[in-house]
Amino acid sequence: MQRKFFGWWITAAAVVTFGLAVGVPYYNIGFFYDYFQREFQWSRSDITLGFPLAAALTIWFGPIVIHRFSPRKLILIGTVLTCIALTGFANMGSALMVYYGFWVVYTLGYFLSGPIPHQLIVSHWFRRSRGKAMGIVYVGVGLMGSLGSFLVKWLTDDFGYRVALMVLAGLILLAWPLVLFVMKDKPSDIGQNPDGAAEPPAENKVQSHTFGELLGSWPFWLLLIGSFCSIGSIGAINFHMKFVFLDAGFEKGPVVDGAWRTASVLILWSSIGGRLLIGGMADRFSKKWVMTATYFLVAGTIPILLIVRPSNPMYLYMFALLFGFGMGADYMLIPLMAAEQFGVNTLARAMAVILPVNTIAQTWFPYFVSVLRDRAGNYGIAMGVVLAVAMIGALSIAILPKHREVSLPASAEKPVNVTARA
Repeated sequence: MQRKFFGWWITAAAVVTFGLAVGVPYYNIGFFYDYFQREFQWSRSDITLGFPLAAALTIWFGPIVIHRFSPRKLILIGTVLTCIALTGFANMGSALMVYYGFWVVYTLGYFLSGPIPHQLIVSHWFRRSRGKAMGIVYVGVGLMGSLGSFLVKWLTDDFGYRVALMVLAGLILLAWPLVLFVMKDKPSDIGQNPDGAAEPPAENKVQSHTFGELLGSWPFWLLLIGSFCSIGSIGAINFHMKFVFLDAGFEKGPVVDGAWRTASVLILWSSIGGRLLIGGMADRFSKKWVMTATYFLVAGTIPILLIVRPSNPMYLYMFALLFGFGMGADYMLIPLMAAEQFGVNTLARAMAVILPVNTIAQTWFPYFVSVLRDRAGNYGIAMGVVLAVAMIGALSIAILPKHREVSLPASAEKPVNVTARA
């Protein structure tokens, strides 16, 4: 008797591991920035330089390493590195070079245990329901990230920010039992096929593209530019949100911490709805137009952020709900589009380029925004630039080709072409 399809158990496990590996640290590290500023007297640009500097130093790592190893092994090693980095942040002194060094460790952990291995696992286990499954997995990022937002404020209020960071570091290692005992890299590892089908899908026979073929493809560059601009804009908003609130008149300490927690939790909860809804839509409608619409939505939330004031919390709620919905969908749609355009067998190579480049945008753009804000004395010009970049990203996705032809290798039984709808 054929074993019951195991893919949804893989999805459930990935919800937790992805949330622990990415949601807990990434969406809560910004909470500690003003504590670093007050204790060590660092500037905003000094603090926000850590992640971009680490991303620049490690951009080579993805294309060389990631596609060579099992996704499960990547998650195991990456979560240990992330744990080490957060422990380092909790125990460091005032030396900026040490702070930047721990950011390098964190970034390596992010590349190894973050989006790429989880995207690969889901993409291999599903074909027809790939968008829905990917949306469910990305729910873990919002769910775990929002729980972390509640946790860090409570721990910081009662025990200090260093204890809060240590607790987050320990939580990340809870991913190990699920990776070791539940997750599998591919359905073929246990004799199954994607979606529980009787036969493997045709895309499994599609020849993997080389890095040279990807870099010579103009649709790949459009996807790279579009995701670069949108993820850079999202990163600027996430990392500067608390500072924007301070400039808007929120008092330092419990008041601005409370506003940040409210916004962060609403963003992450809304992102869950965005991922589930958009994931289902991506299975039914053109991924290109679904992706374009969410990119424009993110851009439209930037002016709302600038009018958030302590006297009118309605704008904070509006910004957080809309931004979270668009943000959740944006991250999730990138691997879905890459798999559609270039085939699931090329996804590891495609994302090994796209994720590091997007991480450069996600990290350096917030630093650039810090410089603009310091020179102008407010966020008006800086966020105007963020809005322009977000619009460029949406337009780049809008002009992606409608179809891509991906040929089977010569060893395939029939010379069939797999046509992927954009």
